[in-house]
Amino acid sequence: MNKKEQEVIELIRKNPYLSQQEMADSLQMSRPSLANLISGLIRQGKIAGRAYILPDEGTVVCIGGANVDRKFWLEKTAQMGTSNPAAVSGSVGGVARNVAENLGRMGHRVKLMSIAGNDPEWKLIEETSSPFMDTELTKTQNDLSTGTYTAILEPDGEMILAMADMAIYDSLTVEYVKRHETALMAAAFLVIDLNCPKETVRYVQELAKTRNIPLAVIPVSTPKIDRLGEDLAGITWLILNKGEAERFLSIKIDSPEAWKNAATRILGHGAGNVVITAGKEGVMAGNRERISHFAAIDVPELLDVTGAGDAFSSGIIHSYLKDHPFEKIIQTGLINAAKTLQSESTVRTELSAMQLQIELEELL
Repeated sequence: MNKKEQEVIELIRKNPYLSQQEMADSLQMSRPSLANLISGLIRQGKIAGRAYILPDEGTVVCIGGANVDRKFWLEKTAQMGTSNPAAVSGSVGGVARNVAENLGRMGHRVKLMSIAGNDPEWKLIEETSSPFMDTELTKTQNDLSTGTYTAILEPDGEMILAMADMAIYDSLTVEYVKRHETALMAAAFLVIDLNCPKETVRYVQELAKTRNIPLAVIPVSTPKIDRLGEDLAGITWLILNKGEAERFLSIKIDSPEAWKNAATRILGHGAGNVVITAGKEGVMAGNRERISHFAAIDVPELLDVTGAGDAFSSGIIHSYLKDHPFEKIIQTGLINAAKTLQSESTVRTELSAMQLQIELEELL
């Protein structure tokens, strides 16, 4: 920024509600000249619109699911059509919320935008989440119930079935999200999961594109990939699994070549970076410069797959915000996912930016 632009920013920082004429008088310049300066600052992303909103430096806004997770751990391999002995545990979850907690534990300023019922489940989520994120953008409604997710896990930790009551997220409408447009425009990074309706996803995508705000989209499940439009322009990171990629492209990914081709085709729809995960097979990730396969990190003892995908996405976002090279960005996601697979917690409690860096150095 030049000196005049810096002076404009400082004036707005002190009082964002000054008129252009008042700012022009203060800076001893004409109002048209000031208007040109402000237009330039908006294009640069230094100002996010009236009332001249300054970017909330470093803040990530996560939009989507915040629910209560319940896990049933089977004592023996599942037998269909009969009762199976199991132990049950509960924790807070939701893709957007899990990503927010991961990022919060890594030292980022995070805001969660979701919707919940005015019930004990939301109180549990809020109490558990508040040390790691700001929940002021999440509203409660008396006539709705907080979302719940129930997973049934084999003794080795592999998930055999999951059930989700996510009807509440249909109320994450464009009108609902628009109430917090100022917070979105001021964000340094946006994350949205596909618990949100298709129209809401499109609105956030267009806002990110117009305002030049990095955006990550996380599909959540294969059926919900249909909430993603054909045009992916404005999406900086699209992080999906093989099944979701197959559904989006209406193809079968049955070879490494098909896997790489799927990434190429998705990039052709306008996404900046695409990552297609495949569990133990690793990930195929790339952008217009190159597409590469990254091997999964060996996990000596798998305790629970729940939350590993969210940890992977969070590692990518964290490393991207640190301006790391592409390969390190993907490796950061892989190591965070691998360590989460070895934890009984959906978001591992020992996570921090320093801990992740140590683990990454050991890997590389």
